[in-house]
Amino acid sequence: MNNFEFFNPTRIIFGRGTIQKLNEHMSQDAIVLICYGGGSIKKNGVYDQVISALNGREVYEFGGIEPNPDYDTLLKAIDLGRHKQIDFVLAVGGGSVIDGAKLVAAGIPYKGGDPWDIVTGEKEVALGEALPLGTVLTLPATASEMNGTSVISRRATAEKFAWESEAAYPAFSILDPTTTYTLPEKQVRNGIVDAYIHVVEQYATYPVDGKLQDRYAEGILLTLQEVAQKALETPPDYDARANLMWSATNALNRLIGKGVPTDFATHMIGHELTALYGLAHAESLAVVLPHLLWYKRDKKGEKLVQYANRVWGIFGTGEDVIREGLDKMVAFFNSIKMPTRLTDFGIDPVEAAEKLQERFTERGTRLGEHKDISPADVASILKMSC
Repeated sequence: MNNFEFFNPTRIIFGRGTIQKLNEHMSQDAIVLICYGGGSIKKNGVYDQVISALNGREVYEFGGIEPNPDYDTLLKAIDLGRHKQIDFVLAVGGGSVIDGAKLVAAGIPYKGGDPWDIVTGEKEVALGEALPLGTVLTLPATASEMNGTSVISRRATAEKFAWESEAAYPAFSILDPTTTYTLPEKQVRNGIVDAYIHVVEQYATYPVDGKLQDRYAEGILLTLQEVAQKALETPPDYDARANLMWSATNALNRLIGKGVPTDFATHMIGHELTALYGLAHAESLAVVLPHLLWYKRDKKGEKLVQYANRVWGIFGTGEDVIREGLDKMVAFFNSIKMPTRLTDFGIDPVEAAEKLQERFTERGTRLGEHKDISPADVASILKMSC
């Protein structure tokens, strides 16, 4: 197992009726900026619960944070926060709202110029340099509620980047599975797939005898496979949604990736597909991952065989076992109505391959746990997604 450090200061408050506990985890004199998305929280009762729990504090609102939050939108929230002297940011929503709120929390006190520099990594935000942040999660998917990562889009330039900082970890996150009850089926599906792929990217690399990490990862994958169909049902099943919510949080709270090599090449490719074609985040991952894993089977072979053995009960070794395991993955995605090919979204794989190869070449990007996925390899992977 590789050396590692693990840092995660986020308090998780899990279960039915826990929004009322907001009052216990914020100072009474906090000036709060609530960040949210399209307004569904005002229709499903979550907003009213939050306002009630804030118990008379000075509160301001910023709504309209998009899926794949846009930088220009978040600049408006930062300006509002500075004007109102906000000292606590509360994100109420899914991963996009939380990611956006992280930049807002870092951007309000930022004195270094353009906050876009935070997103690109040109400027770092040290622990203590951002405002404190809390979250009320309404869409399980990204684990942004328990990590220090934020992904921001800039639609004006068709860019999408991930940034991270210890300062971006939420102080607390409230996870009430009942907040997911009004989600459209597509968003639940996307959350399942997003969480599943987060796990695989930290698992399907090469073995370093990280036995516990592997078993944790396999347990999350098996749980997602077990609860997926039930989690999609209406009326919602509390236990299925609870298991989905907690699995998604554990999929990327950084625990299973400590001490082992990880490969987020699928995410880096997916971000570009979202920036260029507007695919939902999980959709962009699903059209890349199975093809990338097969393309890199020579380097990932041991872990892909282990995946087939332990997650799908396909015993044996060699490429046939790897192929069958990946086919099972694709069948699982398809069973919850998630496409796995660019052509399913009307996107020409050859055109996408050319665009991404050009972008990655200009940036000098190399991906993968061995940094051996070149821009030309990215193009070859995308051409398989047809």
